[in-house]
Amino acid sequence: MPASSLRLTDLNARRAAIAMGVATPADTLLYLLLPMFAAEFGVTLVQAGLLLAANRIVRIVGYGRVARFYAERGDAPTCTIAVIAASCCGLIYATASGFWMLLIARLVWGLCFGALNLSTQALATADLVGSGHRTGKSRAVIALGSMLALPLGAAMTMWAGPRPIFFVLSAFALSGLFFTRYLPVRAAKAPKPLPMRRFGKPNSLDLWSFMEGVALDGLFIIGLSVFAQSAMQEHAVLAAGALMALRYVAEILLGPLGGAIADRLSPERMLVWLSLASAVALIGFGAGWFWSAAVIMVLRALQLPLMPPIVARRYPGPGRVEALVARSLWRDIGGGVGPLLAGLLLPITPALLLYGGAAILVAAAALATTRDKPPVLPTESD
Repeated sequence: MPASSLRLTDLNARRAAIAMGVATPADTLLYLLLPMFAAEFGVTLVQAGLLLAANRIVRIVGYGRVARFYAERGDAPTCTIAVIAASCCGLIYATASGFWMLLIARLVWGLCFGALNLSTQALATADLVGSGHRTGKSRAVIALGSMLALPLGAAMTMWAGPRPIFFVLSAFALSGLFFTRYLPVRAAKAPKPLPMRRFGKPNSLDLWSFMEGVALDGLFIIGLSVFAQSAMQEHAVLAAGALMALRYVAEILLGPLGGAIADRLSPERMLVWLSLASAVALIGFGAGWFWSAAVIMVLRALQLPLMPPIVARRYPGPGRVEALVARSLWRDIGGGVGPLLAGLLLPITPALLLYGGAAILVAAAALATTRDKPPVLPTESD
């Protein structure tokens, strides 16, 4: 692969990541503030869980259309529309109250995230050479905006309440338009429309993606806000905000490292060991060791760059984008189930039982990936 082509791939991946990075903070901060200030948004805790799940649930039925639009229009139009719509969602978070208006914003944001996520992953893996490191760097860039928004948003919330910060983040999202304009107009190796078989029997990677979504994107994040509020009372929003910001600090510092190690070693093996360590940390979190949340953040950051390179190794060629969408779809299903379970079960279930059960399932899903056939790698003639 010519060096100039690799540089262009790196540049496109970075531009898409920046666009996603400035569009995401409003959603990230909502995960912190909505469970803590549900009444001020005009919803109950159960409704808050449903709202935080809605953006993932809509992608279960909408990812096919997102991928089809991406295939037909390319990265620049897809990401431009997504950034503008994300800004509008931030305005709704700032001004609207009640379940139904917020639900509309969550559904729209879900499709925006799907489009931005697909573009960043597709561009990062456009060349197999260095795809793990490139994916890790993309995740780091995406995390930067949320890392800054969480502590600043928590501090502003203590001073002015949970709404005004979303005006700031809505304007911040629009800065992504400076980067989307330079993305490819047509998607390279555009995927065919997704077949319905993506709803068929899940494979081991699907199951792992699902359980990671349930445990780390759903149960853990919601539990972090709820436990902080009960444990720290007055300073709960700052404590939870700091821990959630650590999640993104870890992605920035460790995401590229995890991707680089995956390029040199085996991303499949790393996935198993990091998942087992995450399961142990989840049990500690459920047992009341609140600061074990920091360990979970670090492990999650190291895992994030692993799936795209694994998919690129196992599905070389045009099938790569379809496979990326399928794995994201299953993580979204899990990420949609997780907040629902948290809203329903946290008030009535012992935390150790809830998070211990999730840990066992995460570990089992990770071990199941070891029974797969060896990855299919492209030959020199490819």
